[in-house]
Amino acid sequence: MMNNLFSIFDPSTNLFNLSFNWISTFLGLLFIPLSFWLIPNRHFIMWKFIIIKLNNEFKILINQNNNKNKGSTFIFISLFSYILFNNFLGLLPYIFTSTSHLSMTLSISLSLWISFMLFGWINNSQHMFIHMIPQGTPTMLMPFMVLIETISNLIRPGTLAIRLTANMIAGHLLITLLSNTSNILNFYLLFLLILIQIILLTLESAVAVIQSYVISILSTLYSSETN
Repeated sequence: MMNNLFSIFDPSTNLFNLSFNWISTFLGLLFIPLSFWLIPNRHFIMWKFIIIKLNNEFKILINQNNNKNKGSTFIFISLFSYILFNNFLGLLPYIFTSTSHLSMTLSISLSLWISFMLFGWINNSQHMFIHMIPQGTPTMLMPFMVLIETISNLIRPGTLAIRLTANMIAGHLLITLLSNTSNILNFYLLFLLILIQIILLTLESAVAVIQSYVISILSTLYSSETN
C-alpha cells in the first residue's frame, strides 16, 4: 500500500527511456519573454510589487549597504520565483511535482551552500572562524561549540532540502489518501469530502508560498553569515 501510495511521486512519463516529467520544471522560462513585449497588466504589476518587497527585505538581511553586495538579492528573488512556480505547478492535476524530490531540492540547496562556503572561506576566512565561537563562550566550552557549529553548518543543505520535500509530500499524500476513499462514500459524505479537498487545496497553496519564502529567507541568512 505504501509503495503504491508513494509511487504517485515517481517519474512515469517516458519516451524512448527518457523521462519527460522533469520538463515541467523549465516551463516557467516560457513566461519570461512575455514581460518584455506585453503591455503591463495586473498580473505583472502584482508580481513587480512582490519582487520589490522581497528585494527590500533581502537587502536588510544581507546588509546591502555598499557596492560589494549590490545585486546579490536577485539570486534569492530568482530562487523564490523558481520554487514558487514549481510548487504551484505540482498542485495542478496530472503534472509532475519536482519539488517533492530530494534530487531536485538537494541540488538547489547544496549548490547554494557550497557557493556560500567557498566565498566565505576564500574571502572572509577570519570571519568564518570567528563565527564558529559565539561571543561570551567560556574557554572550556570552545571546542564543543566549534564542533556543534561545524555540524550545524554541514547539515544546512540537508535541512533545507528535506523541509521543502517533506512539506510538499505531506499535503499531496493527504489529498491522495482522501481521494482513494471516494468510491465507498455515499452522496452526502462525498459532498463533505469534496469540501475538505477544496480546503486542503487552499492550504497547499498557502504552503507553496510559505515554503518558497522560507527557503529564500534561510538562504539569504546563510549568505549573510559569510559577509
